Amino acid sequence: MKPIKLSNTKINRMIHTITDTNFNFPGQKSVYKGKVREVYALENDLLVMIATDRLSAFDVVMPRGIPYKGQILNQIATKMMEATKDIVPNWLTATPDPNVAIGHACEPFKVEMVIRGYMSGHAAREYKAGKRILCGVSMPEGLKENDAFPAPIITPATKAEMGDHDEDISRADILARGIVSEEDYEVLEKYTYALFERGTALAAKRGLILVDTKYEFGKTASGEIVLIDEIHTPDSSRYFYADGYEERQAAGEAQKQLSKEFVRQWLISHNFQGLEGQTLPEMSDDYIASVSERYIELYENITGETFVKAPVEHIQTRIEQNVLDFLK
Repeated sequence: MKPIKLSNTKINRMIHTITDTNFNFPGQKSVYKGKVREVYALENDLLVMIATDRLSAFDVVMPRGIPYKGQILNQIATKMMEATKDIVPNWLTATPDPNVAIGHACEPFKVEMVIRGYMSGHAAREYKAGKRILCGVSMPEGLKENDAFPAPIITPATKAEMGDHDEDISRADILARGIVSEEDYEVLEKYTYALFERGTALAAKRGLILVDTKYEFGKTASGEIVLIDEIHTPDSSRYFYADGYEERQAAGEAQKQLSKEFVRQWLISHNFQGLEGQTLPEMSDDYIASVSERYIELYENITGETFVKAPVEHIQTRIEQNVLDFLK
């Protein structure tokens, strides 16, 4: 097979990804840099969250950015927060730029509420290794990969700093270690089930199955628990195509899915799972371009809308100016 020759346009867009920021907004107090998002804390309890084009897998940040990825994640997340705010309050107040969300400052809970409707991804890998308990929750015998659980299960993870691995943790351990109070954890569970039910319904309208996802929550200064970070994006969620799901399961075939699992599988095929001693494989220009195109496909399938590419030639300037205009 001949190598794909990239057009100058594609190469130019890859040059203009956003992988790091160093803004100084009026009233700025601090900056937190996560795996993908960078959060600027301002006076008056305002947070400016910037979705970069960084790509992480197995809790490792890849060395190169993916064109338009930050815009895609931010726009899906803000659309989904709008579609769920009637059942769960969230932190969001404005989106002045395609890569930016602005909202209320919160104290984040140090757990990620992972919920699984199907035995896929991490759960399937654990099951294949012979485990039948995941985060203190039993998984029934006799399941095949990608089978539905009898009912959705919550399998929390401890939040990690940039580059470190998240860790599975049980409800009992969360309470015993005082990571979250029992009263607050009951709210997190209630909200997680409600969001997953709504997300499942939204996905079904698009001919998709919401397989698993994660939610993060925080507490405002007034003590209200709200949804924060991203929701129902391909980075935080796994989707299957509903059409043909049963037939593929019956035939023992792999499911057609919408998530960044394709990146994980590519890394696995290159002998990388983020484990000690493993070497991160190099992503070529061709592969970077293909990942960008795949993320655009994910956006259009999840939202049902055509993706409109924001100008990227001066992306840092664009973001800064849009935020400054909003703050005025």
